[in-house]
Amino acid sequence: MSISTADWKNVLNKVPEVTLYFWIIKVLCTTVGETAADYLNTTLNLGLNGTSLVMSVLLIIVLFFQFKSKKYIPSIYWLSVVLISVVGTLITDNLTDNLGISLQTTTIVFALMLAAVFGVWYAVEKTLSMHSIVTLRREAFYWLAILFTFALGTAAGDLTAEQFGLGYLTSLLIFAGLIMLVTAGHYLAKKVLVTEHKNALRNAVLAFWLAYILTRPLGASIGDYLSQDQSSGGLSLGTTVTSLIFLGAILALVIYLTLTRKDQTPTSLLEADLAEEPI
Repeated sequence: MSISTADWKNVLNKVPEVTLYFWIIKVLCTTVGETAADYLNTTLNLGLNGTSLVMSVLLIIVLFFQFKSKKYIPSIYWLSVVLISVVGTLITDNLTDNLGISLQTTTIVFALMLAAVFGVWYAVEKTLSMHSIVTLRREAFYWLAILFTFALGTAAGDLTAEQFGLGYLTSLLIFAGLIMLVTAGHYLAKKVLVTEHKNALRNAVLAFWLAYILTRPLGASIGDYLSQDQSSGGLSLGTTVTSLIFLGAILALVIYLTLTRKDQTPTSLLEADLAEEPI
């Protein structure tokens, strides 16, 4: 559903502005998604099926409040991201461990499914922008895309680190390098397109989603590197300690952002997006 320029003052963006805080918490959430899934599955002996059921129910409950809210609320939003990170990890783990589907296959399938979500989202809304998640339908596309980025990232991260035998640290460095390339490409294109407003916005949206996808395997590699045994190429911190450290960091940052409101979308950006629908 398109939003007319006359109505933009009556809506608020349901997701945070993309700042440095956003990316820090995003990586922390992806790390927790990996370690928390392992903790619940192995340490608490819930098993993949039990863990998947519990976390899926929790995700549905939290997303209910996220969709019901009229504006971006840091605690609800980031709790949704943490839970969807865990569920996305579990989806991939269930397919590979319970159903025996290879990581190559899951990586390709989730990449195609994510591309399909983006295709339908763009066909319906004429935008993939993160600055204008202001309707129920746009928010549904947004969270569906995020779910598939986590599932895809889990499969890609496990594929490079485990099946290709590159190890967690090497995998971490590879995905960190790819994110740096995306960032560098974004700022280079930004300078070139400085006079072409719409193309510059398209570049920003493309860079955002590419980085969002890549931060998932980056976070998973960080989590595995910290938590796994030294014999497996990790630092042996364990899933409990690693999860608690990263959850504590997420909590501290969310409290800070709740108090300061530093990650709320400026009305100027929201107005521009709703007026132009650039991508």
